[in-house]
Amino acid sequence: METATFGGGCFWCIEALIRLVDGVEKVVSGFAGGNCPGTPTYREVSSGKTGHAEVVQVTFDTTRISYETLLEVFMENHNPTVNTYIKGDYGSQYRSIILFETDVQQSIAQKVVQKYIEKSTKEIRTEIEKLASFYTAEAYHQDYFNKNKEAAYCEGIIAPKIEKLKNNLYKT
Repeated sequence: METATFGGGCFWCIEALIRLVDGVEKVVSGFAGGNCPGTPTYREVSSGKTGHAEVVQVTFDTTRISYETLLEVFMENHNPTVNTYIKGDYGSQYRSIILFETDVQQSIAQKVVQKYIEKSTKEIRTEIEKLASFYTAEAYHQDYFNKNKEAAYCEGIIAPKIEKLKNNLYKT
Protein backbone atom coordinates (compact mmCIF):
# COMPACT_ATOMS: atom_id res chain seq x y z
CA MET A 1 0.00 0.00 0.00
CA GLU A 2 1.06 3.54 -0.73
CA THR A 3 -0.54 6.95 -0.24
CA ALA A 4 -0.97 9.79 -2.68
CA THR A 5 -2.20 13.29 -1.87
CA PHE A 6 -3.57 15.71 -4.44
CA GLY A 7 -6.27 18.28 -5.01
CA GLY A 8 -7.96 20.02 -7.89
CA GLY A 9 -11.10 21.90 -7.00
CA CYS A 10 -13.59 20.74 -4.44
CA PHE A 11 -12.47 17.64 -2.60
CA TRP A 12 -15.98 16.20 -2.84
CA CYS A 13 -15.52 15.79 -6.60
CA ILE A 14 -12.04 14.33 -6.49
CA GLU A 15 -12.97 11.97 -3.65
CA ALA A 16 -16.06 10.65 -5.45
CA LEU A 17 -14.11 10.04 -8.66
CA ILE A 18 -11.02 8.45 -7.16
CA ARG A 19 -13.13 6.04 -5.08
CA LEU A 20 -14.16 4.38 -8.36
CA VAL A 21 -10.63 3.55 -9.48
CA ASP A 22 -9.63 -0.10 -9.22
CA GLY A 23 -6.85 -0.49 -6.69
CA VAL A 24 -7.91 2.45 -4.53
CA GLU A 25 -8.50 1.20 -1.01
CA LYS A 26 -9.32 4.39 0.91
CA VAL A 27 -9.91 8.07 0.17
CA VAL A 28 -9.95 10.76 2.86
CA SER A 29 -10.88 14.38 2.21
CA GLY A 30 -8.72 16.94 3.92
CA PHE A 31 -6.41 19.91 3.71
CA ALA A 32 -2.70 20.31 2.92
CA GLY A 33 -0.22 22.66 1.33
CA GLY A 34 -0.64 25.55 3.72
CA ASN A 35 1.14 26.92 6.70
CA CYS A 36 -1.32 27.89 9.39
CA PRO A 37 -0.76 26.74 12.98
CA GLY A 38 -2.92 23.95 14.38
CA THR A 39 -5.50 21.82 12.67
CA PRO A 40 -7.46 23.89 10.15
CA THR A 41 -11.22 23.74 9.87
CA TYR A 42 -13.21 23.81 6.65
CA ARG A 43 -14.37 27.32 7.49
CA GLU A 44 -10.76 28.52 7.93
CA VAL A 45 -9.56 26.85 4.72
CA SER A 46 -12.57 28.21 2.80
CA SER A 47 -11.52 31.72 3.78
CA GLY A 48 -8.44 31.28 1.57
CA LYS A 49 -6.20 32.62 4.34
CA THR A 50 -4.59 29.35 5.51
CA GLY A 51 -2.70 28.54 2.33
CA HIS A 52 -4.18 25.04 2.42
CA ALA A 53 -5.83 23.39 -0.56
CA GLU A 54 -8.76 21.01 -0.42
CA VAL A 55 -7.12 17.65 -1.15
CA VAL A 56 -7.71 13.94 -0.92
CA GLN A 57 -5.33 11.42 0.54
CA VAL A 58 -5.58 8.14 -1.30
CA THR A 59 -4.40 4.77 -0.05
CA PHE A 60 -3.90 2.45 -3.01
CA ASP A 61 -2.64 -1.03 -3.80
CA THR A 62 0.47 -0.69 -5.94
CA THR A 63 -0.04 -4.20 -7.33
CA ARG A 64 -3.31 -3.03 -8.91
CA ILE A 65 -2.60 0.60 -9.85
CA SER A 66 0.59 2.61 -10.07
CA TYR A 67 1.14 6.06 -8.63
CA GLU A 68 1.66 7.30 -12.18
CA THR A 69 -1.66 5.92 -13.40
CA LEU A 70 -3.44 7.36 -10.37
CA LEU A 71 -1.98 10.79 -11.13
CA GLU A 72 -3.04 10.47 -14.78
CA VAL A 73 -6.62 9.75 -13.67
CA PHE A 74 -6.42 12.81 -11.42
CA MET A 75 -5.03 15.05 -14.19
CA GLU A 76 -7.67 13.88 -16.67
CA ASN A 77 -10.53 14.59 -14.28
CA HIS A 78 -9.97 18.17 -13.22
CA ASN A 79 -8.81 21.34 -14.94
CA PRO A 80 -5.08 21.75 -14.24
CA THR A 81 -4.91 25.04 -16.17
CA VAL A 82 -6.55 27.15 -13.47
CA ASN A 83 -5.46 27.78 -9.91
CA THR A 84 -8.17 29.84 -8.26
CA TYR A 85 -11.39 28.84 -10.02
CA ILE A 86 -12.64 25.36 -10.76
CA LYS A 87 -16.29 24.71 -11.71
CA GLY A 88 -17.92 27.33 -9.53
CA ASP A 89 -15.37 27.16 -6.71
CA TYR A 90 -13.20 30.23 -6.15
CA GLY A 91 -9.99 30.64 -4.19
CA SER A 92 -6.49 29.23 -3.80
CA GLN A 93 -7.90 26.40 -1.69
CA TYR A 94 -9.22 24.91 -4.97
CA ARG A 95 -5.89 24.97 -6.82
CA SER A 96 -4.43 22.00 -8.66
CA ILE A 97 -1.73 20.45 -6.47
CA ILE A 98 0.18 17.20 -6.08
CA LEU A 99 1.83 16.67 -2.70
CA PHE A 100 4.53 14.01 -2.88
CA GLU A 101 5.94 12.01 0.03
CA THR A 102 9.09 10.51 -1.52
CA ASP A 103 11.69 11.41 -4.12
CA VAL A 104 10.23 8.69 -6.36
CA GLN A 105 6.75 10.24 -6.10
CA GLN A 106 8.23 13.66 -6.85
CA SER A 107 9.92 12.35 -9.99
CA ILE A 108 6.76 10.63 -11.19
CA ALA A 109 4.62 13.71 -10.46
CA GLN A 110 7.03 15.89 -12.46
CA LYS A 111 6.94 13.39 -15.34
CA VAL A 112 3.13 13.26 -15.40
CA VAL A 113 2.72 17.05 -15.20
CA GLN A 114 5.37 17.51 -17.91
CA LYS A 115 3.39 15.19 -20.19
CA TYR A 116 0.34 17.42 -19.76
CA ILE A 117 2.41 20.57 -20.29
CA GLU A 118 3.63 19.18 -23.61
CA LYS A 119 0.17 18.27 -24.89
CA SER A 120 -1.79 21.27 -23.59
CA THR A 121 -2.38 24.48 -25.45
CA LYS A 122 -2.92 26.26 -22.11
CA GLU A 123 -0.56 26.72 -19.19
CA ILE A 124 -0.68 23.81 -16.74
CA ARG A 125 -0.75 25.33 -13.26
CA THR A 126 -0.53 22.17 -11.16
CA GLU A 127 1.78 22.71 -8.21
CA ILE A 128 4.11 19.94 -7.05
CA GLU A 129 5.18 20.21 -3.41
CA LYS A 130 6.50 18.01 -0.63
CA LEU A 131 3.70 16.99 1.73
CA ALA A 132 4.41 18.55 5.11
CA SER A 133 1.14 17.70 6.87
CA PHE A 134 -2.26 16.34 5.94
CA TYR A 135 -5.29 17.32 8.00
CA THR A 136 -8.47 15.27 7.78
CA ALA A 137 -11.56 17.35 7.03
CA GLU A 138 -14.60 17.21 9.26
CA ALA A 139 -16.67 14.00 9.21
CA TYR A 140 -19.50 15.45 7.12
CA HIS A 141 -17.07 15.94 4.21
CA GLN A 142 -16.08 12.28 4.07
CA ASP A 143 -17.79 10.27 1.30
CA TYR A 144 -19.90 13.37 0.70
CA PHE A 145 -21.22 12.38 -2.72
CA ASN A 146 -22.50 8.97 -1.64
CA LYS A 147 -24.21 10.48 1.39
CA ASN A 148 -25.75 13.43 -0.52
CA LYS A 149 -26.48 12.26 -4.09
CA GLU A 150 -29.66 14.35 -4.29
CA ALA A 151 -27.91 17.60 -3.37
CA ALA A 152 -27.79 20.07 -6.26
CA TYR A 153 -23.97 20.21 -6.28
CA CYS A 154 -23.76 16.42 -6.40
CA GLU A 155 -26.34 16.08 -9.16
CA GLY A 156 -25.12 18.99 -11.25
CA ILE A 157 -21.34 18.87 -10.84
CA ILE A 158 -20.16 15.54 -9.42
CA ALA A 159 -22.54 13.06 -11.10
CA PRO A 160 -21.63 14.13 -14.67
CA LYS A 161 -17.91 13.83 -13.81
CA ILE A 162 -18.51 10.33 -12.46
CA GLU A 163 -20.31 9.32 -15.67
CA LYS A 164 -17.43 10.66 -17.75
CA LEU A 165 -14.89 8.79 -15.63
CA LYS A 166 -16.87 5.53 -15.78
CA ASN A 167 -17.12 5.80 -19.56
CA ASN A 168 -13.35 6.37 -19.86
CA LEU A 169 -12.27 3.75 -17.30
CA TYR A 170 -14.47 0.95 -18.52
CA LYS A 171 -14.08 1.22 -22.27
CA THR A 172 -13.15 -2.08 -23.84
